[in-house]
Amino acid sequence: MSDDRLIVALDVPNVLDGLELAKTLGSTVNFYKIGLGMLTSGGLALANELKQEHGKRIFLDMKFFDIGATVEAAVRGVAQFDLDFLTVHGDPHVVRAARQGAAGSDMKILAVTILTSLDRDDLDASCIKAGQITDLVQERAGRALANGADGVIASPQEAALIRALPEAEGKLIVTPGVRPTGAALGDQKRVMTPAKAIANGADHIVVGRPIWQAADPRGAAMSIQAELA
Repeated sequence: MSDDRLIVALDVPNVLDGLELAKTLGSTVNFYKIGLGMLTSGGLALANELKQEHGKRIFLDMKFFDIGATVEAAVRGVAQFDLDFLTVHGDPHVVRAARQGAAGSDMKILAVTILTSLDRDDLDASCIKAGQITDLVQERAGRALANGADGVIASPQEAALIRALPEAEGKLIVTPGVRPTGAALGDQKRVMTPAKAIANGADHIVVGRPIWQAADPRGAAMSIQAELA
């Protein structure tokens, strides 16, 4: 039986590979993330097929960022597909617009704080204000939640700090940057094992390459499920 706390990222080259991976994982995984990289090769169609025909839960990771009216329209368009989670950037005006766009649906709006692939040097290069990443993540998370986000995306290293915020009561924390013990880090810089991420306050963990690049993807997923249990 699958544990919905595990979300598998379908960051594979195309829709056919995504369907094949879902078939391989079968009942061991019930929740999938489809990101921007898949969008231009049929990602939304894949999301609908997995949701409507296979009964899977879907996290659409689009990280929308634009003027309010555009974000609201984009989110309203996505909301018609009855998906479960959608990401937007955590800027207050974006979150408020996304909340309006999702009105009347059950889709949860999750705010991105600071990408887990970034460190302080990356933020400096992007002219982001000075400060420790953990402090900036906590501040952005609090503002996003106060402006209507149903939850946040954050590194597992910041999950406990976010969970301690008054604004986080009853909200979701979803953590990418999760790597089983011994797995390659890839482009992630702020990582943690699945069990530690959950212990730190995460409601869901997102795992991609350690599963779909494994020689035995089903076995890799089952191993993570066993760790969570």
